[in-house]
Amino acid sequence: MRLLKLIPDNTNLHFLKWRMPFFIVSGLLILASWAAIFMNGLNFGVDFVGGQMIRVTFTQTAEAPVAALRGEVEALGYGEPTIQQFGEPNQVSIRMKLPEGAEKDPAIANTMAERIIGAIKAKHPDLQVDGTDSVSGKVSGELGWTAFKALGFAAIAISIYIWVRFEWQFGVGALFALVHDVSLTLGMFAITRMEFDLNIVAAILTIIGYSLNDTIVVYDRIRENMKKFRRMPMPELLDLSVNETLARTVMTSLTLLITLLALLLLGPKVIFGFTAAITLGIFIGTYSSVYMAAPILIWLKVSSSSFVPVESAVERQERLAREAAGA
Repeated sequence: MRLLKLIPDNTNLHFLKWRMPFFIVSGLLILASWAAIFMNGLNFGVDFVGGQMIRVTFTQTAEAPVAALRGEVEALGYGEPTIQQFGEPNQVSIRMKLPEGAEKDPAIANTMAERIIGAIKAKHPDLQVDGTDSVSGKVSGELGWTAFKALGFAAIAISIYIWVRFEWQFGVGALFALVHDVSLTLGMFAITRMEFDLNIVAAILTIIGYSLNDTIVVYDRIRENMKKFRRMPMPELLDLSVNETLARTVMTSLTLLITLLALLLLGPKVIFGFTAAITLGIFIGTYSSVYMAAPILIWLKVSSSSFVPVESAVERQERLAREAAGA
C-alpha cells in the first residue's frame, strides 16, 4: 500500500517566477497594516493601559445595549466608560479609569466595580459577570515597556543568530520576513479591534519562533544547494531549495492549522484572540518563508559563488606548484 503524499517527490513549482507581484502585494499589506495601526490604534487591554475592566454577558438578549450601558455607568460619577463588544454581540467589556487613590487602596477599585455591576443588574436582571480585572497605571506601563523590549530583543537576537550561522544577507532576509509577519498580525488587531493584551504578545513571540524555524529550514537547503550547484542561476536554485523543503513545510503548517482551527471554533473565548493571532501567524509565516525570505536574497546580490573563499596570490601559486609537481 502506497503512503499518501500531499506533496509529490518530483514537485517543481516556479515560486520565484511570481516574486515581484507577491513582493508588491506584501509591501502594500505591510503599509496598510501600519496605516490601520496609526489610524485606529490597538484596542489595548487593561494589561497595558491600566484601569478596571468588567466583562459581562446579557444572557437573555441577542445584542448588548451598549448605548444604555454607557449612560447608566456615566451616571455613577466615575467618568466616561469605554464599552466595546467582546466576543459575541451580547458580550461587552466595560473599561474604566481607576478612581483617585485606587493605586494605594485596592478596595476603592473593588467598590467601584461592585457599584457598576449592581447598577447594571438593577436595570438588566439577565446580566452575567464573566470577570473583572484591575491593573494600576504604573504596572501597566511597566508591562507595556517589558513587552516592547521582549519583541525588540527577540528580533535582534534572531538577526544576529542567522547572521552568524549564515551570512548577513540571510539575516536581513529573515528580519524582513519577521517584520512582515508581525506587521500583518498587528494590522489584523487594529482592523478587528480585538483586545490586545499580554496573551497577544506571547502569540507574536510564538509566531516569531515559528517563522524563524521555517525560514532556517529553507535557508539551510539553499546553502547546501549553493555548494552543490555552483553554476545554477540563483532563481532556479531558490526554486529547487523551496520545492525540496515544501513537503516538510506544508505538513508542519497543516497539522498546526488543524489544531488551531479546532481551538478557534470550539475553544474557550478567553483565548480566542491568542488563537486567532497564532492561526494567522502560521499562515503568513509559511508564506513569508517562501515568498519573502527566499526571493530577497536575489536583490541582496547573493549568488552561488558569493560565499566561496577567494584564493589569494600565494595560495594560487602553491596550488599551481602542486599541480605541476603532480603532473
